[in-house]
Amino acid sequence: MLYLWNLTASGYGNEFYAAATQAASQSWKALLFGSLDPGNTITVDKPPAFLWVSGVLAKVFGFSSWTVLAPQALEGVAAVGLLYATVKRTSGPTAALFAGAAFALTPVATLMFRFNLPDALLVLLMVAAAYCTVRALEKASPLWLALAGSAIGFAFLTKMLQAFLVLPALALAYLIAAPTSPLKRLLHLLGAGLAVVVSAGWFIALVELWPADSRPYIGGSTNNSLWELAIGYNGLGRIFGSSGGPGGGGMGGNGNIGFGGETGVGRLFGASMGPEISWLLPAALIGLAAGLWFLRRAPRTDRTRAALVVWGGWVLVSGAVFSFMNGITHPYYTVALAPAIAAVAGIAGSELWRGRRHFPVRMALTAMVAATGVWGFILLDRTPDWTPWLRWVLLAVTAITVLALVFGVNRKWLVGVLVAAALLGTSGYALATAATTHSGSIPLSGPRSQQGGGMREGTSSSEVVQLLKATDTQWAAATVGAQSAASLQLASGRSVIAIGGWNGSDPAPTLEQFQALVAQGQVRYYVEGGRGGGGDIGEWVAAHFQAVTAGGQTLYDLSAGS
Repeated sequence: MLYLWNLTASGYGNEFYAAATQAASQSWKALLFGSLDPGNTITVDKPPAFLWVSGVLAKVFGFSSWTVLAPQALEGVAAVGLLYATVKRTSGPTAALFAGAAFALTPVATLMFRFNLPDALLVLLMVAAAYCTVRALEKASPLWLALAGSAIGFAFLTKMLQAFLVLPALALAYLIAAPTSPLKRLLHLLGAGLAVVVSAGWFIALVELWPADSRPYIGGSTNNSLWELAIGYNGLGRIFGSSGGPGGGGMGGNGNIGFGGETGVGRLFGASMGPEISWLLPAALIGLAAGLWFLRRAPRTDRTRAALVVWGGWVLVSGAVFSFMNGITHPYYTVALAPAIAAVAGIAGSELWRGRRHFPVRMALTAMVAATGVWGFILLDRTPDWTPWLRWVLLAVTAITVLALVFGVNRKWLVGVLVAAALLGTSGYALATAATTHSGSIPLSGPRSQQGGGMREGTSSSEVVQLLKATDTQWAAATVGAQSAASLQLASGRSVIAIGGWNGSDPAPTLEQFQALVAQGQVRYYVEGGRGGGGDIGEWVAAHFQAVTAGGQTLYDLSAGS
């Protein structure tokens, strides 16, 4: 209900990806490559795996707001269920139930599972990899470990190198705790690595081997290469802020709230990322340290410690990358941390609760609760006009729980109060997120008053839309930038060329290619505006065709001649 209720109130959500889903519903080639338009001029600047899901759904049920947004909601439900199943195998149903609930109620998770971005499928596949790794750890199974590698490979086809951030934790856990010899552990990991390469590499090979003149240009790349896109703009460019692809880099280092805020150890707690992900992060870090310390003398194959290595390593590696990456960074990226933070909190909290009769253990649990309550109060205080009473209720519940734990109260009601102290703040923010409509390219969680800072989509006048609907050419129009093109395409239902891709900087189509399309009568209108001035194409159109105005927008009828 949280992820599906009133889902279509957000319309098409991110119109950039919605237009790609629309294209996929009309063209099998657009579905395969993730094209922005059914005419297959240029792709989105990500690999297309998440569009395969929405594209197929749109082909079966028709293109609509529901078929654009529902896949992410269903992927979120599946991810929560799979996290529950994973934690249950190592720590029992209580820890699993708390982990699943905490994950579901993380604000950025509620946001991403109600919005059409690649991160929903990415998170589902990473949780699937963790599940397969936990299964592999039980009997040192190379098959389950290979399935984990396959899940990561397909996650790469969803959001490229970000999928690999969980690999160190999964590999380390298996290397430490699998019940077999060191040599077999290494061989099993090599087999899983091969599974990653095969499950990700087949599509890269297909794109590279496909004749470039019969497929769309790979958006975001500098040389029409999916591999270059993975390593450059969507890889090292995101981490180090190097140029390559649209947006260049460096926007995350000292950018505004939509670009992650200041880099450093406090970034995950800052104004940009803090409300998205950090509600249970202090508790998870305390629980991870306490759990590993209390289990330091456990057998090598201890399953609880192995689980903490899986989820804790995930938190530490991904958290460090998000904290210090200098390239394009958005707060919603942190949804990739949500399942791991929830799992660590659930596992550590459950284990510490069981050992609460021992004073050091009880103090560690008390620290988890106190940190969660105080930090939740601080986060809620950042939005003082939204339900101001909630932060005081949270503080009171936290105080009651802390005092009860310190004095060793052993009553059944304490469990309920403890859970309330842990989840009250994040639950309120998640519900506010679900009640808020979202659009643009950089959505934020929380109440409506906190929205803004995300890029807005393009808008189209009704007169221009009617002109495009009346066309019968391959492409109804061309315009600069994907956001403007997406808006025109969604409104008219007709194919629109996004000159230059996301922000007009991609070298596709070239002036020569565009001139050939116009000469062949395949493009009817050129709509002025969008991102940038249109470059050579815009100058050529302005020099050879007569401008007219429709609904306040300037356009050129390319069928009218010079």
